[in-house]
Amino acid sequence: MRDYEEIIAILGEWGPFQRLIYILLSLNAIPSGYVALSMVFLADIPPHHCRLPFLNSSYGGLGYNLSIPTEEVKGEIILSRCRRYTEQGDSDAVFSNDTEGCLDGWVFSKERYVSTIVTEWNLVCDDAWKAPFTLTVFFLGVLAGSFCSGITSDRYGRKLTFFSSKALLTVFSLVLTASNSWEMFCVVYFFVGMMGVANYCTAFILGAELLSKSSRMSFGILGVCSCYAIGYAILPLFAYFIRSWRTLQLALSLLGFLYIPLWWYIPESPRWLITQGRFQEAEAIIRAAAIKNGITPPYDIFQLEHSAEAKMIHHNPKIEHESGGQNKYTWLDLLKTKKIRNITVLNIIIWISINIAYYGLSFNTSNLDGDPYINCLIAASTEFVAYIFVWFTTRYAPRRFTLPFTLLLGGVLLLLIKLVPQELNALTVTLAMTGKLVVTGAFSFVYFYSTELFPTVVRNMGLGVTSMAARIGSTLSPYIAYIGTYNSVLPYILMGGISILSGVLSLLLPETKGEELPELISQVKPLQWLCKKNKSVDKYNQDGSEMQPRSEVELTLHQRGLQTTIRTF
Repeated sequence: MRDYEEIIAILGEWGPFQRLIYILLSLNAIPSGYVALSMVFLADIPPHHCRLPFLNSSYGGLGYNLSIPTEEVKGEIILSRCRRYTEQGDSDAVFSNDTEGCLDGWVFSKERYVSTIVTEWNLVCDDAWKAPFTLTVFFLGVLAGSFCSGITSDRYGRKLTFFSSKALLTVFSLVLTASNSWEMFCVVYFFVGMMGVANYCTAFILGAELLSKSSRMSFGILGVCSCYAIGYAILPLFAYFIRSWRTLQLALSLLGFLYIPLWWYIPESPRWLITQGRFQEAEAIIRAAAIKNGITPPYDIFQLEHSAEAKMIHHNPKIEHESGGQNKYTWLDLLKTKKIRNITVLNIIIWISINIAYYGLSFNTSNLDGDPYINCLIAASTEFVAYIFVWFTTRYAPRRFTLPFTLLLGGVLLLLIKLVPQELNALTVTLAMTGKLVVTGAFSFVYFYSTELFPTVVRNMGLGVTSMAARIGSTLSPYIAYIGTYNSVLPYILMGGISILSGVLSLLLPETKGEELPELISQVKPLQWLCKKNKSVDKYNQDGSEMQPRSEVELTLHQRGLQTTIRTF
């Protein structure tokens, strides 16, 4: 049987079918841009101070000046946020010099927000840890979603996983608006993160397997990531006009219903169907796509060749097992051979590092001086620039240049912040935003690069396990940003050092530009430093082990679209 890329060549490179899939799967990424980052506004902490039972005035009223001590925050003298003077005797108007906690709750400023989850459940002072922990819970959900989506997508199909996760994401997002406690909010937010990453990763895989080789790069970098940036950019616009967290969350959740019609336009991946031995379904999808592109498909795409191969498989059952037709792959297959084990481990380390830097910089924007809505919009704008930059470098530069370049440059820019004098705040912001721009480029590129490194039979599982491991970095990122409240430079030193380390490691990954996607685990490329060792095909097997002398004839059979080698003695 011919190679899969050769078979779908009848569809052309950029017909109506490819354009539709490109647009729809790209638009699917818009909610991913605001699902997690919406916490910048949902969990923002407005100015606040202790509530006094005998005063009903709003935040900062004159009656509080004599009842609450002051403190200095960022060079400004304000009323203490967590302490008040102790009442003296039975009088409500006389206080001692001793202080106590806010026994009667807090008064929050309404200048910027009508409500946030912080104001609703008093997540300040002794409970201040709960606000960043909410994000940790979200990323733990993302971790679980990465684990589950890889299994369900590789075993039950891309389309089923894609639409079930999208539906559940919308449902849980709506339930989030009805949360009556912080604990309930965290539980539901866990499932929001779980469904969100499952949908995002599966859409990425669908695009990589449905689109032609020439359009995969544009889809992965310009299509999906630009729509992610659109979602990021509309977040501050929604938040500016909707100042109540429940109403804001409801408005963002309702956007999920716009994706219902996609069910009738996005098919299952023919490449995945072939690996499952479902040739008739794969042929029907390819035939329908050809007709949509105005091309008359050949009468026989799979059947005659499949019939001949079926006889071979009947006499050689091992062929079917090797090709993946009936074999159910597991996570352990990502460590099965030396080559795929190296690819998996390196990708895990790089993904963790990139997530720490990207989300750490994103959440740290709230600590910058100025209007939070404008800061968020500027941060979103850097994403567009980053994606365009990476797209151009990817078109004209090797994969092994783009990823190391973005990580090393981003790390250096972040480390330079240490050398900036404190009074040059504008230069610090410029370096931080430029560093975020470059790290964002790496963040978008690594998804695309990973889809080319893992073989079809475990591709979504590989993307799932690396994405799952990356949530370790995502979970740590809110706390790295929180360090900035004590030391404004230390977060940049940590994120810069980690970026440089991962940039150096990424130099070991193999080149994939212009190459066909690997189908089997045996087709995975070795690391760059192992290339010379494995160049001699008569001395080493595909897994890097030394080949024993033998006398045999090798018959190459393209079974089910996958290259299978039968050794006949």
